[in-house]
Amino acid sequence: MAGAALVSTAAFLVVGIQSVPAAAKPSAPHAGHLRTGGLEAKLSPAQHAKLLKSAQQGTATTARSLGLGAKEKLVVKDVVKDNDGTLHTRYERTYAGLPVLGGDVVVHTPPASVAKGTVSATFNNKRTMKVASTTATFAKGAAETKALKAAKALDAKKATTDSARKVIWAGDGTPKLAWETVIGGLQDDGTPSALHVITDATTGKELHRYQAIQTGTGNTQYSGSVSLSTTLSGSTYQLYDTTRGGHKTYSLNGGTSGTGTLMTDSDDVWGTGSGSNTQTAGADAAYGAQETWDFYKNTFGRSGIRNDGVAAYSRVHYSSAYVNAFWDDTCFCMTYGDGTSNTHALTSLDVAGHEMSHGVTSNTAGLDYSGESGGLNEATSDIFGTGVEFYAN
Repeated sequence: MAGAALVSTAAFLVVGIQSVPAAAKPSAPHAGHLRTGGLEAKLSPAQHAKLLKSAQQGTATTARSLGLGAKEKLVVKDVVKDNDGTLHTRYERTYAGLPVLGGDVVVHTPPASVAKGTVSATFNNKRTMKVASTTATFAKGAAETKALKAAKALDAKKATTDSARKVIWAGDGTPKLAWETVIGGLQDDGTPSALHVITDATTGKELHRYQAIQTGTGNTQYSGSVSLSTTLSGSTYQLYDTTRGGHKTYSLNGGTSGTGTLMTDSDDVWGTGSGSNTQTAGADAAYGAQETWDFYKNTFGRSGIRNDGVAAYSRVHYSSAYVNAFWDDTCFCMTYGDGTSNTHALTSLDVAGHEMSHGVTSNTAGLDYSGESGGLNEATSDIFGTGVEFYAN
């Protein structure tokens, strides 16, 4: 469907994301039976890219139809299509060129055959954004200092300012000019940090914070003897799966940064099932990535975490005796610690599926890891992590 036709040929509904309206009304009950056409269509990466391009070309028309202000623009983040032709287009907003945090909008466009009723819209904040000024009176450096203090109060280690930018905060209440500061370094348990602190650019008050590195814990569960897709390079096998978007498994060898070393083997037999063998964690991580890819592909028609046919990569042997695993969207990678005594790696299937599902959420709904949106984020990963286990079994 052409972008310009997105809002002119069919009725649509807009739903707010990330924060809860102050007085949300209960939904009306659905009439009739379930429409199987409402199930998600399985799109190729090329088809998905075409929908994204079409939607982006129509953003100006969509913004006008939604009644957005003159300083507001829409940025397409994703498009999902149902079997009956319904489109679900996710947008982020900008105001005077600044990102609007908490201003996400989803437009649902039914096909002409089922479009009925009048146009209605619900935003998670005001339909039209407006702030008094985009000139900050509370300095950027002062906001960075406050954010660093917030991280240190959480016992962060080696806290550093990774980035800071001017934004519009619309997560709750009246939209405000703000600074978004990202603090790197390490969390109190050694997990990398990407603490986002939102500071009012007028008063200096902290408005919101959330941790972008998303973690999960569990007991290592080995999957027994499994088949792994590897690549022969010369006379050496690599833990490199070219059949699933090019997934690679690396060893950090106790390090905490960088990619590490691509895992290789001479006979294509990986690990022994024992945590004391350095290849075992790599085999489990590769298998977890393999099964998670297949689960999303064969169950939902989703080609990889970003649905673009490109795999993330995995890193094992992070730090020393690190009892956790985490997904980091900035490197688009999965990382596993070796657990207690460095012999109980957190590479079980439910952990792999859970963590990589954080990546799916990050690249679709983008739910901040805080408050109710954080609860939905974590619950979704629990559900799909279990789904990966059931799929593999």
